Amino acid sequence: MKPAPFKYLAPDTLAEALTAVQEHGYDAKLLAGGQSLIPVMNFRLAQPGVLIDINRIPGLDAIQGNGVSRGVLRLGAMARHRQLEHDPVVAALAPLIQQTMPFVAHPQIRNRGTLGGTLAHADPAAELPVVMTALQARFRLQKVGGERWVNADDFFIGLFATDLGVDEMIVEVEAPPLPPRTGCAFHEVARRHGDYALAGVAAVVTLDESGNCQSARLVYLNAGEGPVTAVKAAAMLTGETLTDDLIAEAAHVAANEEIAPESDIHATADFRRHLAKVLTQRALKEAGAKAAGKNQKAKR
Repeated sequence: MKPAPFKYLAPDTLAEALTAVQEHGYDAKLLAGGQSLIPVMNFRLAQPGVLIDINRIPGLDAIQGNGVSRGVLRLGAMARHRQLEHDPVVAALAPLIQQTMPFVAHPQIRNRGTLGGTLAHADPAAELPVVMTALQARFRLQKVGGERWVNADDFFIGLFATDLGVDEMIVEVEAPPLPPRTGCAFHEVARRHGDYALAGVAAVVTLDESGNCQSARLVYLNAGEGPVTAVKAAAMLTGETLTDDLIAEAAHVAANEEIAPESDIHATADFRRHLAKVLTQRALKEAGAKAAGKNQKAKR
């Protein structure tokens, strides 16, 4: 299989890339890691007239922290998945990202795949859009003559659809500091390691000084047209002690009332709801234990 003919551009600066994006509009595609774009081009599901390779642009792969524990984490859009998996700054400031990366495809793909490319592609089965939503990250979108910041909650708007303008490019992701006594966990189930997950969930739990839940975030993959946040289930936990019964009740509400999985050749919607319920309990127990300083995985 071969892609349809296209014009290839390889700008050396961000300004040149943004100018090319503005000039060619809907006829252009940005090439970052290419782990999703190239296969769909080979199948001719996408036939861009212009391919803009942004791999030569310096500085877009930067990973920066403020040097203070639990500080702001800033990630360049061209940061490779492997960088996110192994960088000590990421591990210190946003451990949920590092915990999640081994679930993303295979090492060969993580060597090339990029943060910005994954977010822009917005696959509902992808892990990073879910993680960034759970962390309440925000994205810096840039175009010729300006830029804007968009919260992850507002960025993903549908199936493979985002708030990214035709003349815009993701250049940076910023994850805010995690509050004290916060624990994170990510769990998913796939038929084979590296396959797209049948279901998955990211959990972020913050405890107050008395050990009760101060706040919680639950975000699911393959549970709708994009990352799905279980607001009702998280609200049930706020102000309460995270007992097994309460966690089970919240997991039931999230799986049966807040997500909208679909049936396909891999799993039925009902089975995905069952998986979501089980994974939610595991993730909440693990995140709660970490928030309490126990730093251990929940028992399965």
